[in-house]
Order: sequence, then C-alpha cells, then structure tokens
Amino acid sequence: MSKLANDTRVFKINPKIDVQNVRFKNRYGFILAGHLYLPTDFDDSKEYPAIVISGPFGAVKEQSSGLYAQTLAERGFVTVAFDQSTTGESSGSVRNVASPDIFVEDFSAAVDFIGLQKFVNCDRIGAIGICGLGSHVLTAASVDVRIKAVATSVMYDMSDSMWMGMNNSKTEKQREIEKHTLAQQRWEDAKNRIPARGLHELPFDENNKPLQSDTILPEKLPKNADPVTTEFYNYYRGRAFHPRSVNSAAAWTATTPLGYYNFHLQAHIETISPRPALIVTGEKAHSRYMAEESYDRLKDPKELVIVPGATHTDLYDQMDLIPFDKFDKFFKENL
Repeated sequence: MSKLANDTRVFKINPKIDVQNVRFKNRYGFILAGHLYLPTDFDDSKEYPAIVISGPFGAVKEQSSGLYAQTLAERGFVTVAFDQSTTGESSGSVRNVASPDIFVEDFSAAVDFIGLQKFVNCDRIGAIGICGLGSHVLTAASVDVRIKAVATSVMYDMSDSMWMGMNNSKTEKQREIEKHTLAQQRWEDAKNRIPARGLHELPFDENNKPLQSDTILPEKLPKNADPVTTEFYNYYRGRAFHPRSVNSAAAWTATTPLGYYNFHLQAHIETISPRPALIVTGEKAHSRYMAEESYDRLKDPKELVIVPGATHTDLYDQMDLIPFDKFDKFFKENL
C-alpha cells in the first residue's frame, strides 16, 4: 500500500480520510488497481466492516465509485474502489476489454483483498455495484457467499442491454446483422493483430446498418443529441472527465458484445437470499426498469429505493440525491 501521488480524483476530496493506492490479483492473474479508504479516526487495532465498490461500466475509481467509497468511509466503513480488469490502472495487455465473467470475478478478488486486512472483519463484507457493474455485483453475490450484503445504484443489466437493446428494442433481424458485423470484425482484428475500438451497444441507422465509433462519446455534443446521451456527456466529458475512463476518452474493443451474448448476468440472483439486497435507482433514470426487474427477481430480504426526481447519472455524483443515509443504514444493519 502507498499514499496517493498525483491525485486525480474528480470529486471533492475529504482530507480527513486516509486513502491508499493498493494492488491485488484476481484468479485470472489480472492485477487490479484500487484505492483503499480508511474511516475517520481509523485505529488499526480494531476490526471494521468493509465494502468493495466498482462502477459505473466504463468508469474508473477516481470517479463515482471513489465518491461512494469516501462517503461510506466517513461513516465508519473500510472501503475499496477499484478499476475493473483491463481498464484504468488495472492490468491487461489488451486494453478496455469488457468481460462479464472477469468483471464478476473482480468483485470476489476485491473481497479476497479487503478480507485479509488485519483491521477488517472478514465476516462483515458488503459490495456495491454502480450502473452496469450493478448487474455484475448481483451475479458475484449469487455465488460468493462471503458478500454478506449487496447493493446496487442505478443498476444496468449489461448483457440484456447488449442482447435485447434498451427497453427490449432490438429486433431479431438487427441481432442477426450485429452477429455478422462482429464476426467480420473478428476477421479484421485477426488480420491486423490488434483489436479495433468500438461501441459496446451498437446503434442502427434508418437502413438497419450498425454504426460504429472509436469513442463512446463525441468530443462535442451534437445539437440534436438525445437526453440520455446528453446526460452521459455532461458527466463523462464534462464535470467528471478523467483521461483513463473508457467513457470519457476512449471506447471498448469492438467485439466486446460477444462475451455478453454468451454470459447472461443475474442468472441466479434469487439465490442471494437469505442475504439482503438493496436496489437503488432514480425516478427518472432510463435504467429504472432494469433495477425494478432485478428487484422483482430477488427474494427477501430485499428493498427497492426510488429516488424522487433523480436521473441515471444524478446518482453518480449528486450528493443531495444519492441516498447515503439508506446505504449507511443498510450496511450497518446487515454487516
């Protein structure tokens, strides 16, 4: 562990919270980069409850997950915010490859790491997934019983989104076109010996032709941009820009959807019970239906919190809207 140098976190930093650079391996050998947050008035002779945190999909620990980690450390938890494998400062010779299996494993690797700290009670570990990592954290909790309580914030099901489209809007014909497009991209990648960058959710034009881009978000917002694109642009390109964030300045590998076609997240989330789950989403979040669908599939004990007036990215960083009192109460009661 080492102190942070050249701190690049994009949220207001609490100087009273000790933050350390940490590194730990997952079972595939990727080295994950994290920030360990220690509670106010930390005493290493005590044992604390802990929470592992990651997300949103395509973000880095210097963005939303770090804000959540710092705030919950202020409330007495040891927390770690971490970059997923191949992203941010985590390892991976091929960059920005999204993998449902590996990203699920990353949560368990974070549990390995934090549970071995002498100042953490390994029987009192929880997990939070934000946005697309919410679907991954529920999947992790369904098999890793060391996660004693699990929460999501504006949960987004990445496998359903890629396979079905938002609000189940993708047609069978479009899905078939997309598979052929990705197959051709594999040929191109094999010939070039380097993966092309592209979008993880392919939009289609009026002629059912898939559209590609080598950045998730444009450098300049088009005048006719839809509200969801505008919302993400304002966060990733605006108030929370970070050069290591996939969504801020890059894209995923163009063949990323293939893994999510074959690995449907949340397949067994009902088995999280009798461990508790907290599902938080925004009243106006475009992802709200995904959170509600996951909540319906979970068994008790479970709780659904819909934040009045909140959009999807509001719950990334808007301190007056993120229900930290609810997260605090949930974990203190269940860890």
